[in-house]
Amino acid sequence: MSDAIDLHRRLLTLDSHIDIPWPDGPAFAAETSRRVDLPKMRRGHLACGFFAAYVPQVRRTPDADAASFARAEAMLQAIAAMGDAAGARLCRTADDIEAAWRDGVTGVVPAVENGQACGGNPLRVRRFADLGARYMTLTHTGHNALADSSNPRADLGDAATEHGGLSDTGRAAIAEMNRVGMVIDISHVSKAAMLQAAAISRTPVVATHSCIKALCDNLRNLDDEQLDALRDAGGVAQITAVPYFLKASGKADNTGPADFADHVDYAVRRVGLAHVGISSDFDGGGGFTGWHDAAESPSITTELARRGYGEAELAALWSGNFLRVLRAAEAAAS
Repeated sequence: MSDAIDLHRRLLTLDSHIDIPWPDGPAFAAETSRRVDLPKMRRGHLACGFFAAYVPQVRRTPDADAASFARAEAMLQAIAAMGDAAGARLCRTADDIEAAWRDGVTGVVPAVENGQACGGNPLRVRRFADLGARYMTLTHTGHNALADSSNPRADLGDAATEHGGLSDTGRAAIAEMNRVGMVIDISHVSKAAMLQAAAISRTPVVATHSCIKALCDNLRNLDDEQLDALRDAGGVAQITAVPYFLKASGKADNTGPADFADHVDYAVRRVGLAHVGISSDFDGGGGFTGWHDAAESPSITTELARRGYGEAELAALWSGNFLRVLRAAEAAAS
């Protein structure tokens, strides 16, 4: 155990998807009841977190679209302010993340969850990039103006599909994200939208918080064809700690690091180590016995090391693969 903990401390550990409370905003610097705050990240040697400005899906009206955009802006500003805490730093590039790790400070990276945040205007992703956002999840639960969701919302009047995958607006948003250096996150989107996004993006797409459909038949999970498309696009599937994505009967008290590692193993066998990563979705549904919060992050390294993953492989899973995708997006930006 002590050897695994020492190994964990040597790694640049990156969690690609964490939620923040809203509208109260994050109390990041102090110990809280949340699964992620700066003290827990420090105790768990979690070097960097991507914090999502989550915008819920609503019926699309001009007023609702304007409110969604305003909420995303305010949340991104609050996330950026987390980087002002002593021992933390806002990071805008892959190099920034690595520099923060070398300097012994915790990296904070903003992101956007749900393209509803654009309010139907794909050019607004430039504003998100200016505020530091490094990726945007195209949809959440329910279709939006950009794409179909993997989980239509009957209460919002959703049909099974609305756009047949991506809309023209969604395609324009992807092109704009490519231009500004933001990564396209295909978590939550329909299979058709995911495959189309992987095909048209000039840079690799990622699933920042998803699991494997072959092991747990959940609408949110990735099937083998989707995994293959991620690999072929140079992307990454970031396995996440949501219990009911990990197994059909999954709850926090009957799910553990071994269940999580099963999904990592499957993805590695299917598409190769270079296309697999780690995320928690903490404070957004993630967490289980053994990885209840950021302070328990070493348990994931311990389980994967027990299965034979060496230091270089763990470094790739914890951050190397995701940083490669970030750098590809940065390089392609105009």
